[in-house]
Amino acid sequence: MSNTLNSAPLLVVGAGIMGVGIAQVAAQAGHAVMLFDAREGAAAEARAKLAKTLEALAAKGKLSAEDVTQILSRIQAINALDAAASVRLVVEAIVEKLDVKRGLFQQLETIVAADCVLATNTSSISVTAIANGLQHPGRLVGMHFFNPVPLMKLVEVVSGLQTEPAVATAIFDLSKVWGKVPVHARSTPGFIVNRIARPYYAETLALLQEQAATPAVLDACLRAAGFRMGPCELMDLIGHDTNFSVTQSVYEANFFDKRFAPSLVQRELVDGGLLGRKSGRGFYDYADGAAAAAAAAATAVAMAAAESMPMPSAELLRVHGQGPLADRFVAVLETAGQTVQCVPASDWLGLEVDGAQLRLSDGRTASQLGAEVAVFDLPLQAGQDLTLAWAPSLRASEAWTATAAHWLVALGFKPQRIADVPGLVVARTLAMLINEAADAVHQGVCTAEGANAAMKLGVNYPAGPFEWLADWNAGAVIGLLDALDAHYRGERYRVSPWLRQHVWQSLTPSVNCS
Repeated sequence: MSNTLNSAPLLVVGAGIMGVGIAQVAAQAGHAVMLFDAREGAAAEARAKLAKTLEALAAKGKLSAEDVTQILSRIQAINALDAAASVRLVVEAIVEKLDVKRGLFQQLETIVAADCVLATNTSSISVTAIANGLQHPGRLVGMHFFNPVPLMKLVEVVSGLQTEPAVATAIFDLSKVWGKVPVHARSTPGFIVNRIARPYYAETLALLQEQAATPAVLDACLRAAGFRMGPCELMDLIGHDTNFSVTQSVYEANFFDKRFAPSLVQRELVDGGLLGRKSGRGFYDYADGAAAAAAAAATAVAMAAAESMPMPSAELLRVHGQGPLADRFVAVLETAGQTVQCVPASDWLGLEVDGAQLRLSDGRTASQLGAEVAVFDLPLQAGQDLTLAWAPSLRASEAWTATAAHWLVALGFKPQRIADVPGLVVARTLAMLINEAADAVHQGVCTAEGANAAMKLGVNYPAGPFEWLADWNAGAVIGLLDALDAHYRGERYRVSPWLRQHVWQSLTPSVNCS
């Protein structure tokens, strides 16, 4: 079946942004494409609009005039589904409503041949549920593209309970022919990307509800970790109504598992019509560049307090722990002329300054760890200046609170003080992303490699969750999640069994039977 689809005529149902994008990609790959929309005239309008888009690309030198002509010649707007009886593949990209999608496919079964593959571009509805009631449910598969379709490489190939393996393989192979990077997924709520991505929003929303920091500070910390956009600005871009709806859908589909619970903070924004960029205001005000000003202000605040102080000094400096970060601390301090003692066997990582401790967060708050203690967030881009969340103990002296920030500057960071919350910002967010990905693998939703590819290509993460895990370690992630779980006393931060098994496997001694 795989080869038969590579040049087969196909039908795209739905002439919105996603449908037109799919039609364009298929036509560029050489397929004859029929485009249909239930609204009369919509398919023809969409084709005409696509023509202008392609001509603009040609004007920029990204396509030739001949390319434009050939692509458009392969796309035919049709007014009735009956005209598509001969197609070998149907890709549906209509409204996200189960009954509407199911009704469409049941209608298509009366038109197309029994071996025509039926694909749904649904982002959140169960493929198994859509297939229910079809005469040939095994030929229905999810083919989830990401917007904008011509540019985004990822395609989630989603198998329902009755999807035939050969059908999923055919769509997987076809996606490659179309220049995409496909990943297999099992039909579970959110599939891969929309499921694993939930903590990126949820942890920031939880911190906002606790008044731990401002949106600008939280965004700055996560951008410094390599994300292209912070969670607040990304939610503003997506639209809070859309983002909240997806979260609500995943929450309900998982039988109200507290890990996926929507946020009161976001619901209030939705209730107030503060939907983000499209309404002019969300977390940020988009009038006259106010959002950019807020981000710049956050960066300025990060340095203001520390830059007003002289270079720090101490009678006794000890770097605790070992690894690249400890090595970096030693190198930076010795280059600055400081005398440093190393304590590689310590059970914590960070800097001891005349008995006070500046510790990498292990999930516990600074206040739990002692009086003259401050904790700092997980730095992902060691060797570069970066914004970094930190928090002093509630019992810390004023002198140590001021000095701790200054030592972070000396170590090359731009410290952003937030409330003394467990796991700070980046560490807890990454731990939860890793944990969700681990659960997805544990439940057979995808492979670790599939999760990595999906998150990097589908939402532009700087690394995949299992790549972060390899650079961190499962024991530290588990310890941080356990600390969060102990602090909040709920289901949200329970550790994935896959992670615990991963640690146990690493501790299993090898057996030599020779």
